[in-house]
Amino acid sequence: MAVFTFEDETTSPVAPATLYKALVKDADNIVPKAVDSFKSVEIVEGNGGPGTIKKISFLEDGETKFVLHKIEGIDEAKLGYSYSIVGGAALPDTAEKITIDTILSDGPNGGSVVKLRINYHSKGDVPPNEDELKVGKAKSDALFKVIEAYLLANP
Repeated sequence: MAVFTFEDETTSPVAPATLYKALVKDADNIVPKAVDSFKSVEIVEGNGGPGTIKKISFLEDGETKFVLHKIEGIDEAKLGYSYSIVGGAALPDTAEKITIDTILSDGPNGGSVVKLRINYHSKGDVPPNEDELKVGKAKSDALFKVIEAYLLANP
């Protein structure tokens, strides 16, 4: 297995503590409200802390699909969160898992800086498909913007 690492950074007008609370602590309730295509979030293993696996069901192209999301770590003091996609529709056939580490910090005008590190754990030494990466990033960015808009509209 090879690991391919990508980093990304973005800003948000939402304060770091508010964004962290929404994305980590309240995500199971907020995401289905903010994103019409998300249908449910259920814990299939664990108690909500590290090691917990969640099944996130959503509608895509008229079909119900799911993603298995494993919580790797939670660091409230540093506003950090780490999770892996370990199964389902968002995991390409060439990947064992995809781990996303997120750290939030103070940004301009009371907003946030969001730093992401994505570790793509491939099956064998096969690098990730560039088109799959672009589609995954676009979906992730769109989801983030919808949640951000929800938070701005519902302070």
